[in-house]
Amino acid sequence: MAQAQGVGRKYLKAFFKGFFVAVPVTVTFLDRVACVARVEGASMQPSLNPGGRQASDVVLLNHWSIRNYDVQRGDIVSLV
Repeated sequence: MAQAQGVGRKYLKAFFKGFFVAVPVTVTFLDRVACVARVEGASMQPSLNPGGRQASDVVLLNHWSIRNYDVQRGDIVSLV
């Protein structure tokens, strides 16, 4: 029984160690590099949501290009 508790604590410790590393890395990535967003409605038709369908499109927002001023004609820019 004591050996099972030792194994459980080992896995729990490894989980929390990975958790406390993964969360800051993920938050930094989503803030600085890229994130995923949903586009709903008719405001971006016909490029996104063509045909007026009810489903939303999923896009990848590239923060890296904006920070480096690498925006070109034809790019879609999202403002908050």
